[in-house]
Amino acid sequence: MKLYAVSDGPPSLSVRMALEALKIPYDHVSVDYGKSEHLTEEYAKMNPQREIPVLEDDGFFLSESNAILQYLCERYAPTSALYPQDAKERAVVNHRLCFNLAFLYPQISAYVMAPIFFDYQRTEIGLKKLNLALGAFETYLERTGTKYVAGNALTIADFPLVTSVMCLEAIGFKLGNFPTVRKWYDGFKQAHPSLWAIAAKGMEEIAEFEKNPPDLTGMVHPFHPIRKPADK
Repeated sequence: MKLYAVSDGPPSLSVRMALEALKIPYDHVSVDYGKSEHLTEEYAKMNPQREIPVLEDDGFFLSESNAILQYLCERYAPTSALYPQDAKERAVVNHRLCFNLAFLYPQISAYVMAPIFFDYQRTEIGLKKLNLALGAFETYLERTGTKYVAGNALTIADFPLVTSVMCLEAIGFKLGNFPTVRKWYDGFKQAHPSLWAIAAKGMEEIAEFEKNPPDLTGMVHPFHPIRKPADK
């Protein structure tokens, strides 16, 4: 098994956390984002979307981190509590995965990641959207009153949500207005240090890029504007 991934991207990190939690051996194939390796025709043979990560399992290629998380459990640990078999419990896990993908992470990506890597600015409207998404997350956690995002047991839904919130910590964003999110996030770190270590390494890289944005002037991105080098 191979995982084509970057070292700091939340989707890549969430899959690596699942592989660690499930104790599945794999080879980590580093994709050089700065050199646009994910935009090559060779990479597109694995994933026409040209996005990261991609899982290769004995000639089977799968992209989309949520699909990878689900596949790993169904293929290698079908009875694992990480992806419960009860229909309602699994539905909540699937909902949290979708919530992160469609609602929370897009706002975090736009506010945190895009201005680091590309020629975007952090804006008041971006902050409002981020706070709206975090507010919804806070409400879900308040309503369930559980230790984890989908119940009182760790599930694959926690991994992408942890790696999303990790991006906020990387730039010093405080969760004071979202105490239940902060409690869950801190609790995960304390309860699962080996899994958190995977995210923490990525957070360190993002924090460093926040201080010193990477030079991507050699990248020809299909839609993101590339930041011009600063005059010296």
